[in-house]
Amino acid sequence: MKRQARGGGPVVSGAFSAKAAKMAKTAEKSADSATDQYGFPQLRRRLGRADLRAVPEVRKALRDLLAQWGRPGRSDIAELLTSELVTNALIHTDYDAVFTATVGPNGLRVEVRDFVGRRPTLRVPKADDGTHGRGLVLVQSLSDAWGVRQHGVGKTVWFELL
Repeated sequence: MKRQARGGGPVVSGAFSAKAAKMAKTAEKSADSATDQYGFPQLRRRLGRADLRAVPEVRKALRDLLAQWGRPGRSDIAELLTSELVTNALIHTDYDAVFTATVGPNGLRVEVRDFVGRRPTLRVPKADDGTHGRGLVLVQSLSDAWGVRQHGVGKTVWFELL
């Protein structure tokens, strides 16, 4: 069963606050973790503002993490959906973002946190729109679950593959 994006909570827009800057620094310090708090394999990266070179770098790092997962078809989907979320965070915000992927007993969870409260919009792409507007449709179609979690500053867009 698919869960669709849902949310609530405060929406923050405007200038990058001191609180958001502090949160980004905290996330940066914990980047590249080998395991999460429960001992599951985890990949964590800070993504520089508008640095689209991060997209293939994150894909490769995710591929390396998932090599031990033993689900090659799902790994390809994970890479595609990760590319969509990372690209969205980098082109639709003007701030850093944080990527986290965790392989647990129930599958893979990927999260991309940014520091802009504006929620992403799921829209049906138009035929003449080129390649724009398809990212969240792919996430919705190919993931087992996905959503958006609002924070005091910003949001996390996530998906799960079981």
